[in-house]
Amino acid sequence: MNFPKRVNFQDTERQLIIVGSKNPVKISCTEDAFSEAFSRPFLVNGVNTSSGVPDQPKGDKETLLGAKNRAENSRKTFPEADYWVGIEGGVDEDEHGMFAFAWIYIEDKDKKTSQAKTGVFYLPEKVRSLVNKGVELGKADDEVFDQDNSKQQGGSVGILTHGVLDRKAYYSQAIILALIPYLNKNLF
Repeated sequence: MNFPKRVNFQDTERQLIIVGSKNPVKISCTEDAFSEAFSRPFLVNGVNTSSGVPDQPKGDKETLLGAKNRAENSRKTFPEADYWVGIEGGVDEDEHGMFAFAWIYIEDKDKKTSQAKTGVFYLPEKVRSLVNKGVELGKADDEVFDQDNSKQQGGSVGILTHGVLDRKAYYSQAIILALIPYLNKNLF
């Protein structure tokens, strides 16, 4: 099977990406994912934007809407950019318990959009209980695991994997997946 060649840009002008958050993990993972996917550097900045959903979104629909709103609101805040990225973490429940995930939403200056979802992982019962009482996941993690501002560090995934997978790596993979249509413009 023949795979398309990896996109490699040689231009010296860096494109600007605006992330709909000032969270350093979200900014850093966006920069890493775009640079890796396109084999070149980008300028990446974050802006405070509203997700338009509760602080702790529940379910795919609400979480994806939060990511989309963050990207769209960052575009309104900084329309001169080349790409806008929204990253929103959410939770949901099934018969096995509560699980966490995130949605990525990307828009480019031509108004092309794409999205991807991270993998999911289950949360301990103590965390689930706090989240069900209205506590945001990051704050629940801080309380249960005696952390401080864990969501701007390794996050739940970092805590639960003992640092084998941190929030930055977890989000980066999904951002690269959301970039597939941009990497393969002839196919999408």
